[in-house]
Amino acid sequence: MSKSTVGPAPGETPAASDEQDLGAAGSQLSTAPVDTLASGPALGLIGWARWFWRQLTSMRVALLLLLLLALGAIPGSLIPQSGTDETKVAEFRQAHGTLAPVYDRLGLFHVYSSVWFSAIYILLFVSLIGCIVPRTWQFVGQLRSRPPGAPKRLTRLPAYTTWRTDTEPEQVRAAALTLLRKRRFRAHPAGDAVAAEKGYLREVGNLSFHIALIVMLVAFACGQLYKSEGNKLVVEGDGFSNTLTQYNDFKSGNLFSTDNLNPFSFTLDKFTGTYETSGPNTGTARTFQSAITYSVGAYGKDKKAVVKVNHPLEIDDSKIYLTAHGYAPVITVRDGKGNVVYRDAVPLLPLDSNITSSGVIKVLDGYRDAKGVGEQLGISAFFLPTYTKGSEAASTFPALRNPVLNLTPYHGDLGVDSGIPQSVYQLDKSHMKEFKDSKGAQLRDNLKPGETMTLPNGAGSVTYEGTKEWANFQITQQPASGWALGGAIAAIFGLAGSLFLQRRRVWVRAVQGDDGVTVVEMGGLGRSESAKVPEELGDLAGILYDQAPSTPDPDTPGPSASSVSPEPEVVPAEGAEK
Repeated sequence: MSKSTVGPAPGETPAASDEQDLGAAGSQLSTAPVDTLASGPALGLIGWARWFWRQLTSMRVALLLLLLLALGAIPGSLIPQSGTDETKVAEFRQAHGTLAPVYDRLGLFHVYSSVWFSAIYILLFVSLIGCIVPRTWQFVGQLRSRPPGAPKRLTRLPAYTTWRTDTEPEQVRAAALTLLRKRRFRAHPAGDAVAAEKGYLREVGNLSFHIALIVMLVAFACGQLYKSEGNKLVVEGDGFSNTLTQYNDFKSGNLFSTDNLNPFSFTLDKFTGTYETSGPNTGTARTFQSAITYSVGAYGKDKKAVVKVNHPLEIDDSKIYLTAHGYAPVITVRDGKGNVVYRDAVPLLPLDSNITSSGVIKVLDGYRDAKGVGEQLGISAFFLPTYTKGSEAASTFPALRNPVLNLTPYHGDLGVDSGIPQSVYQLDKSHMKEFKDSKGAQLRDNLKPGETMTLPNGAGSVTYEGTKEWANFQITQQPASGWALGGAIAAIFGLAGSLFLQRRRVWVRAVQGDDGVTVVEMGGLGRSESAKVPEELGDLAGILYDQAPSTPDPDTPGPSASSVSPEPEVVPAEGAEK
C-alpha cells in the first residue's frame, strides 16, 4: 500500500479551477449568507440598504441586540416600576428630587414599555426573522439536493488518505456507498467517486434555536401585554370570585381586558400551618397549606384542592399562589343598649416571624352610646398568638398556644366620609377621643378568647369571640407561558445540537491507474476545523480497506512486511485549505 498527502509543490500556486472546484465541494456546509456586495465606496442607495439589512440580520448583530436587551432589563429590576408598585415609585420621587426627572426622561420608571426598550425588542425580532427565513429556505433546498461531487484534487482536503488495490473500481465504489449509507450518511454515486454528507442536524439545531428565540420573544410580549396579577386576602369561611372588584390590589398589561379574566371562584375552607416545636429552629414554619373548594364557570361543580407554598392551583392559564397568612380575631361590638352593631373576623397584619400582629377595628354605622348619640368607633388591636408573661411586647411562638388580644378603643369621627382614601389597617385619630377608665387613664385591656371589654359610662362592650386564620392569594394570569417554556426548552436543545454536532462531507474516489491497479482516494471536509473529521475518515477507511485490501507498490522490489500497511493512515494534507 502507499499512503499519500500529495499537495502543491513548494512555491506552486494551485490552478484557479482547483480553487473553484474545492470551493464548490465545501459550499453549502452552512446556510450563512455570503456577502456579495462590492467593497467600493459607490454602493448607491439600494446597495447601502442591502448592506444595512445584511448587518441587521447577521448573527453578530443578533447577539449584540440580545445582550442589549439583557442589559436594558437590569434597570427594570433595580428601579421601582410604575406598573408594579406605584407606592415605591412615589417614595423614590420624593427621596430623589434631582434624579427622578432624569429617570422620567429616560423612561426608567417604566422600562419594559419605554421607547428604547421596545426598539431593541423589535430590532431583535426583525433581525431573527430576517436571519431565519432565507436560511431556512436555503436549508430546505440543501435537503432536497444531493451532496456535491468530489473535487478534482482530494489531496487539498483537510483529511485525506489513499491506497492501491486489486479490487475493481466499481466494487470499491459500491462497497463505499453501502458503508456510508450504513453510517447514516446521505450518499450517492458521482462519476468516478461516491459523495456523502452527514450532520444536517447541526443546521436544524441552529435554526431551531433561532426559531425558539422568536417564539420566546412573542410569548413574553403577549404575556406582558395581556397579563394580569392581583392579590386577595381571604379569611377562613369566606370566598373569592375572579372579578375585578374582588381584588385587594390589581395590575395588568396594556392590552388586558376584564373579559380576559377566567371565570372561577373558590372558598377558603381551612388554613393549616405547622411549626418546629423544639431545637434551634423552634418556631420555623414546616408546612403552610390552604384547603379550598373551587368551581369553574357559573355552573361548574365544586372541587376540592390544596394550595401550598410554591404549589399553585392552575385553572386554565390562571395560577393561584399562596403567598402569606395571619390571624383574624372574631370581634363582636355592642352599643349602649346591648345591640350588636358589629361582628366580623378582622384580619391583622403580621409584624414578625412569630406573627405578632396589629390592625384596626372600625365600626362605621349603627353605633350609639348610652345617651343615644351616634358615633363611630375605632379600636386599635395588638395580637399575640402565644402570650408569655414578661414578654408582652411580642409573641414567643407563631401558633395559637395562648392567644391574647390587646384592645385600645376610641370614639368620634373616623374620617372615612371625607372622600380621602385611608388604609383599613391604620386609624386616623385626629377626630377621635380616648375612652377613659375609672382612674382617668386611657382604656386598654388584654382579652383572651371569650372575654369582654366593657366600655365606660354604659357606652357598650367589645367581645373577643375567638380566632380564625386568613390566607393571602396571588392570582396571576399570563397567556403564552407554556409557549415561552416550550421555546426555552427548544432553544436549549437547538443550541446543544449546533454546538456539539458537526456537518461534514466525505468523498471516496476509485479509478483504475495506468498499470491496471485501482487507486482509492478518500477525503473529508468539515464545516469547521475539528479532529473529528480525520478520526471518522480513518474509521471509514479502515473498514473499506478490509473489503479492498492494498496491493504492493510496483516500485517495491518485492513484497515485505514493511511495504504493506495493515490499514490506511489518515493525515492532514500539506497546504490543505482550512
